[in-house]
Amino acid sequence: MNDSSQVIRCPWAEGDPLMQDYHDNEWGIAVWDAHALFERLILEGMQAGLSWRLVLERRPAMRRAFFGFDAGRLALASEDDQRRWLNDASLIRNRAKIASVVTNARAYLALDDPVAYFWSFVDGTPILGEWRKASEVPSQTGESRAMSKALKARGFKFVGPTICYALMQSAGLVNDHLLDCQFRQ
Repeated sequence: MNDSSQVIRCPWAEGDPLMQDYHDNEWGIAVWDAHALFERLILEGMQAGLSWRLVLERRPAMRRAFFGFDAGRLALASEDDQRRWLNDASLIRNRAKIASVVTNARAYLALDDPVAYFWSFVDGTPILGEWRKASEVPSQTGESRAMSKALKARGFKFVGPTICYALMQSAGLVNDHLLDCQFRQ
């Protein structure tokens, strides 16, 4: 029997305060701010092949190193900046991912209205998942495949359909909180 005071959240966030905080305060909440959306894009690319917990642990260091995720400053980052980031043990030190931060900043800035562009893949309205179990949640969808294809055509890197779906979930374009999760809005 469940204690009625127990918080019910998506199972992936249980038992870890860092994951719980992210789940409860960020994941699935619609992001309409261009700066915050860019940060999510970079973080999702950094996560490829790694645990989300590791990305969250390293996010403060990434914020510091990557100029607070300021796309304008990152677009101007030098080779020296990238070398410094590769040697910083507090960051995710993958050459292709580090290069993608700069590449994606430039591509992001080339969009007339990045927020409208990203939200266009869901017609400006969050898609509500109807999932009872975590095993039902897809890793990609037609929308994430379309986003991936379009972003790649614009020069973005680390934007495969699974990463795009994770971005859509993170930024609230898709609300995949399980039906019984108290944080489903």
